Amino acid sequence: MTNEKLKMWWETARPKTLPLALASIFTGSALAYWAKPESFNGTVMALCLVTTILLQVLSNFANDYGDHQKGSDTAERIGPLRGIQKGGISARELKWGLIFIVVASFISGSLLIGIAYENLSDLFAFAGLGILAIIAAITYTVGAKPYGYMGLGDISVLVFFGLLGVGGTYYLQTHNIDMHIILPALGSGLLATAVLNINNLRDTEQDAKAGKNTLAVRLGAYKGRIYHCILLSFAALCYLLFALNTATSWCHYLFLFAFPLLAKHAIFVYRSQEPTALRPMLAQMSMISLFTNLLFSLGLLIG
Repeated sequence: MTNEKLKMWWETARPKTLPLALASIFTGSALAYWAKPESFNGTVMALCLVTTILLQVLSNFANDYGDHQKGSDTAERIGPLRGIQKGGISARELKWGLIFIVVASFISGSLLIGIAYENLSDLFAFAGLGILAIIAAITYTVGAKPYGYMGLGDISVLVFFGLLGVGGTYYLQTHNIDMHIILPALGSGLLATAVLNINNLRDTEQDAKAGKNTLAVRLGAYKGRIYHCILLSFAALCYLLFALNTATSWCHYLFLFAFPLLAKHAIFVYRSQEPTALRPMLAQMSMISLFTNLLFSLGLLIG
């Protein structure tokens, strides 16, 4: 495989979105250590990271494949052109890439469950959730009625990168459900949803022409930007409420150092009426999400 071909596959994996996978696992693991230090399991955390990254790549591959099949991704899109758009990867090659990542995700997820489960309830529950995650990653844009074309992608991201990503990682290490973790799980999910919203805000005009009715298309550009600010505000509030209810040290407020970045980003997005101005904002939002979760996690570990 040539370097140019490898570059095409790398672009199709969308590395700028992968921090979302890291953020949810780091946060869930830090919460597990905070709640029960003796329950922290580095192997479980590593397998959670691998599985989540593979699912993220699977979603990105499926997104490009589905959009290509439906003719949604054209030269008009503002975002960077992918390998299949440039002709560097054929639809058949991308389909086989999808199959490979599905198998890799299944193997990684099976190893994770095999190591982490304590009873049959855990085994069946997480096996079902794992299969559901694979199906959700594929059907975002693939199939007769992809839910991404109906404006339901935001809910999926909130659930899988928030409640399940953080909560599942926490449970697989502590084997316990603590209602306190819902707040940071929602915070992580809301920040991940903001990354998707930036992507959709950037491409609203082209998506609308192609019949891809994302939530940003349904809301319109102006309301979509307001929605973006609401996502960031509620995410910040979730982390803050968690700290106010549980903090025993000033270290638990380290995440506050990320708030100026969130505010600056929100103001820029709100004021940006030209979609082209949002092009660099996806990578920025992804890194701010990771930075916020890392500070939150670090505060728990050293506090």
